[in-house]
Amino acid sequence: MRTSPPGPSGCRSSARPGATRRLAPVAGPVLAGTAAVLLLAGCGTQTAATAGARTSPEAACVVPGDPVHDAGPDAQDVRITSLTGGHAGCGGTAPDAPLRVGFTVANHGTTPMTYAITFTLFNDGGAWGTVQGEVADVAPGGTGRAVVDAGAQPRIDQVRVAKARSVPAAEAPAAVGPCPPSGVRLTATEESAAMGLRVRGLRLTNCSDRPYRLDGFPRVELFDEDHDAVTGVAIAQGSGGISTGTGFDDPVRALTLAPGQSATSGLLWRNTVTDGTPVNAPYARIYAKPGAAPVMVTPELDLGTTGKLGVGPWRKAT
Repeated sequence: MRTSPPGPSGCRSSARPGATRRLAPVAGPVLAGTAAVLLLAGCGTQTAATAGARTSPEAACVVPGDPVHDAGPDAQDVRITSLTGGHAGCGGTAPDAPLRVGFTVANHGTTPMTYAITFTLFNDGGAWGTVQGEVADVAPGGTGRAVVDAGAQPRIDQVRVAKARSVPAAEAPAAVGPCPPSGVRLTATEESAAMGLRVRGLRLTNCSDRPYRLDGFPRVELFDEDHDAVTGVAIAQGSGGISTGTGFDDPVRALTLAPGQSATSGLLWRNTVTDGTPVNAPYARIYAKPGAAPVMVTPELDLGTTGKLGVGPWRKAT
């Protein structure tokens, strides 16, 4: 189901005309699962406005808007529950107080899920920047809660859900916190792009107290935004003919990672669109080696109509 864009908020911006728009540094997201639920700060004696609602000039509160049109199916389960801070316009806070976005996410599935929600902050009708919050291990039928600290901001007049993603809690990447039972952390790194060629890195770190051996390529399975398996895409070990000079066709070498050491691989594709329907695969399930526990990452693969994805060999990180 797609939602229509919200109406005007009726709020005014305090930003100077022509000023460079830049998102202030953002503190790390506050995590909350079903076992540790945060109490969300209220906005004085008021409640957050409903999606698309208008506020009176005197109140000048930040308005939570409907999700953007391509936020994903999970966005329908996200609700912004509070917006507080010095420039939220809800009264009583110091001018330099950070903007905080409280939200809930409901799990309507049958397995525990971990959610990553991206919010866009709007200033005077234009997108100012984004912040992200996570809610870990939400039980089936349960609701997770969290508050994102967006730092000091100019007058923000609307906050909307820009993207919502969810992965099975048992397969969620563990970038921080205790070492997973597998003994390794596996995460997707930043994407690089040039003239339609895309590369998304994978990084594996041995966080255990014993050596970890790799020999070959990670195994990759792709899923769409409804978590259905993506078919019709050839996943190749190496570049798969997508591009040369990328290092994806380098010889495979056996690796042994000592505790604390890392290895890297990557995903290679083009987003060319010709005849047919473009394929998007926001989710990828990664097996570091045969028998390894799977980890589901969100590389946001826009594969166009190419039907190809290359997977690089594991190489020891320098």
